[in-house]
Amino acid sequence: MQQKTARRSNRDRTEATRGDLIAAARKLFTEKSYAETGTPEIVAAAGVTRGALYHHFADKQALFAAVVEQEAAAVAEEIERASPPSLLARDALIAGSDAYLAAMRAPGRTRLLLLDGPAVLGRAAMDEIDDRHGNRSLREGLVAAMRSQAMMRLPVEALTALLAAAFDRAALAVEAGASTEDYRTVLVALIDGLSPANPSA
Repeated sequence: MQQKTARRSNRDRTEATRGDLIAAARKLFTEKSYAETGTPEIVAAAGVTRGALYHHFADKQALFAAVVEQEAAAVAEEIERASPPSLLARDALIAGSDAYLAAMRAPGRTRLLLLDGPAVLGRAAMDEIDDRHGNRSLREGLVAAMRSQAMMRLPVEALTALLAAAFDRAALAVEAGASTEDYRTVLVALIDGLSPANPSA
């Protein structure tokens, strides 16, 4: 029993240290940018040693990737919470769109996910992260809409990529001070424009 407790305690400490590093890095990356943040600042803010940093992460870029992954997961959780299976497919897509725009208002999030993320990790790596989180949620919503005949059948990967790009552009514009309602109106029109009943379809 003591051995199991010791293992659990070690695991808890390890997870706590990793969490402290990610939290400290996120704060610094959003306040100063990835390029302007050094690992000595991160370990000082986290209250750990450089050895602890390199025990958990290969380098600063690997730590940044963990921060980005955590942020992307948080956005996806907000989307999924707002668009449960009980909603009609079209309503779920709209609710998910609203949740995305709301989630991206978290301080520093657009910078991490839409600006520094692609610049630091590369487009391919960011696409993989997105596919595990937000784009996965969007893809599932689109597939559900097509299956329920609320949306015309289109190549789902291409549709996911293009709609995701529209959502990202909206988030960047809102971050820069544009009207959330204006962008929401257009996003809803884009989604509704994919209905089989739409005269232009």
